Order: sequence, then C-alpha cells, then structure tokens
Amino acid sequence: MIILVANLGSTSFKYKLFDMADGREQVLAQGAADRIGLGASAWHVAASDRQRDGTSDLADHAAAIELHLEHLIELAIIDRIEQVEAIGFKAVHGGHLSGAVQIDEQVIEVMEAMSAVAPQHNPPYIAAMRAFKGQLPEVPQVAAFETGYHQSIPLARQLYGVPYEWVEKLGVRRYGFHGASHRYISTCMAQVQPDASCIISCHLGGSCSISALKDGASVGNSFGMTAQSGTFHSSRVGDFDVFILMMLLDAGIDLDTIWQKLGKEGGLLGLSGVSPDMREVEEAADAGNERARLAVDAFVESCRHYIGAYLAVLNGADALVFTGGIGQNGKRIRAAICADLDFAGIRIDPERNASTRGAEPTRIDAGPVPIWVVTTDEELIVARQTYQTLNEN
Repeated sequence: MIILVANLGSTSFKYKLFDMADGREQVLAQGAADRIGLGASAWHVAASDRQRDGTSDLADHAAAIELHLEHLIELAIIDRIEQVEAIGFKAVHGGHLSGAVQIDEQVIEVMEAMSAVAPQHNPPYIAAMRAFKGQLPEVPQVAAFETGYHQSIPLARQLYGVPYEWVEKLGVRRYGFHGASHRYISTCMAQVQPDASCIISCHLGGSCSISALKDGASVGNSFGMTAQSGTFHSSRVGDFDVFILMMLLDAGIDLDTIWQKLGKEGGLLGLSGVSPDMREVEEAADAGNERARLAVDAFVESCRHYIGAYLAVLNGADALVFTGGIGQNGKRIRAAICADLDFAGIRIDPERNASTRGAEPTRIDAGPVPIWVVTTDEELIVARQTYQTLNEN
C-alpha cells in the first residue's frame, strides 16, 4: 500500500510517501512547500536518486498539493496519482475523537468545532483534507490525532481545577499533543534500551513538549487543552495565567491583538525580540544581547520545570531523551537543561554531547541514567496508524 503522510502548518505543507506493502515501510519520496498563500513559495520534491525544487506562487494548500502530485509523476516516483492508495494526516485536535480514524464529513465537522482552540492547526488540515478529496476522491483518508497517544494519562493528571460541568459538557481538560513523536520515542527506546520503563521524552523545536512515558504509555504531557500551552515555543507563549487577560483588556489591548501576541509573537520571539529560531537567539545572546540571553535561560527553565515534575510522576527516570530540531542540535541547550540534576542520576558528558551528529540514537550521558539524542519520525508513526486503521476497516 502506498501512503502519503501529510504534515501541515498554516502556511506550510510537508509530506512523505511510503510503500507500506509487506512491512517494508520504505520512503519513496518526500517534499515540502513554505509560504503558502504568501507568494514566492519555495518547494522541493526528493527521492533517493532524484530531486526537483523551485519557487511558485501557491495560493492555498490545494495548489501546493496539486504541484507536488504533478512532480511525483514527472520524476517517475509514481506513474499516476491513483497509485497513492491512502492519505494519512498528522492531525492535531479532534476533541472527543482520538487515535486514528477514517475521515468523513463528521470528522471534519468535529475538527471545525475545535478550530477555536487549534487555530493554527485545524484549519489548514481541514483545507488539505478537502483538497486531497478533490484530487483523489476515491482514496481513503485517515486522521491520526496527536492527542491519541496521551489518552493513557490518568484522569487526575488531565484535569484543570474548573467547574466539573465544563469537563463533562465542553471537554475542558489537558489533551496533550506531539503524540506521534513521543510514540516514536517510546518504540525506539524499546529497541535501544529495552529495560527502560520510565522515560522522559523532550521534543524541543519550533513547537515543544515534554512527556512522561511508563511501560510504553504516556502518563504525562506538558501541553494542555491547546497547543499554545506547556513549555516555551518558538513564537507561542506556553503556560500563561489566564487572569492576566483582564489586565491586558483593561490596558486597552483588544482581544484579537492579545491572541496574535500570545500565539504568534510570544515564546522565544516575544522575549528575545530577535527571532523565533533558537540558533539566531543564541547567536544574539553570544553577541551580548541581554534579552536574547534571558529568552534562552527562560526556555531552559521552562523545560527543567516539566522534567522535575515528571521525575516526581515516574519516581525517577530510566532514560532522558532529546528530539526535535532544538533537542537534536542544541548542544548548549541540552547541557543547560541537564545541569544540576545529579540527584536524579542525570549527568551529561560534555565531550559526547558536543560530538553528536547523524540520525542514529546516540548516548551523551556520564551518569547512571542514560541520556539519548534521537531523530524522531512522526510521519512513519502516522503511516503505520493509517495502514492499520484501513486494514482493520
């Protein structure tokens, strides 16, 4: 079965094309486009022995999808678009829907209803689902919701201290996200350190979350009801006291501006005033920019806060894992996060930490608790879920 796995943002489209027949799990091609709807979108399509890239004006996700399907054929990766037998989406928020489900109009309606709490994620996914339906009307689609992996979190750890009718009637609770990434870390660790029962998984990138994993299941995740919460993010606020809203409104800032600032101008960008990219913020900090240094330090503290919480949840850890763009490449960030955690057996090896490179799982510890750097593969998890869902149906 050939499955295209789509990973979308409000102005971006990434995908991998898998051949899942006979357990091969082979990546046939991958591609991406950015600045969708903004003009001059850079795009690329790549297979193992050929590639193509360029710049085009892509008005919407439908245009991006059409362009990539055309190039997959022109590069002879597939002969015709009908060879794509399923579409899998790394969907974000489905409210009461969880796990992997075959998409129909009812699923889309539920996602539309949750768009208010996933404004940067659900609308582009819905647009792409409808665009693929127009291009490949007979091809089944599966939404693998990021919240699914976190359904095993104990209920007491999911709840806010809100009136219980909000929980029952409105579904107000902590859902957790980045499920595909943390699920991948769990399966990877079962191979490289099978005796690790209690794992703290740190997915640090443009969007960040930390999870507590026990015996392969999620028992805690730093995200709340929305993907705006938890640790710092590149441009999203993370945890934020909701009652500050009253002060901001009294100061004459309208609600739309507040949402813009918290959702797109917060996090590293908001504090540093430099960039949402950790590399650029670190460069500014090294050059003497005190706000940039403060942003880096605050990011580290945000991560350490949740690691400390999950050390309590798990009664210690058998392994600490870093993944995501910052987790895999941020050597100084990893060192700062792991500082002064000797009480928990977590101690980083400076030489190992400084020499990490490549995609293979790598240990960087100098203490009793293994510290790993792992390259996550969310698309592979979604491909597996899509394949299993359609076979079961």
